[in-house]
Amino acid sequence: MGAPVGSKRAVYPRRAPIIRGLQRLFREIVPGVSVSSTPISPVTADGAASEQTPLELELATLLVESLNLEVAPADVEPNAPLYGEGLGLDSIDILEVALEVSRRYGFQLRSDDERNQQIFTSLRTLATHVAQNKTVD
Repeated sequence: MGAPVGSKRAVYPRRAPIIRGLQRLFREIVPGVSVSSTPISPVTADGAASEQTPLELELATLLVESLNLEVAPADVEPNAPLYGEGLGLDSIDILEVALEVSRRYGFQLRSDDERNQQIFTSLRTLATHVAQNKTVD
């Protein structure tokens, strides 16, 4: 008869292996991460303002819209951590970001990429990776 109505299996049957792989990836990248309530500031730790590049602003907008964050994209600090303290994302949020980046920029973020922890360190590191690998403008 199949999965009950409303279950993820019924809604996304072909995505299950991809989602499981990405969940495994992000458990490796961000073990033990909890959501932080630390406010986001456009100022760096040394008190200097950090400017976003156009791609960083585009990615910040993608983050804010896809995750329904209560912050303006321009206020996302490019060097602040994406998970834990900083932007406060958890592994599920990072998974959603990976799926959105893949859809928007035409390349896959692979679970076996040894650079994943570096790629998802901050908005700036994510933007650098996207700029180097995007196939769609």
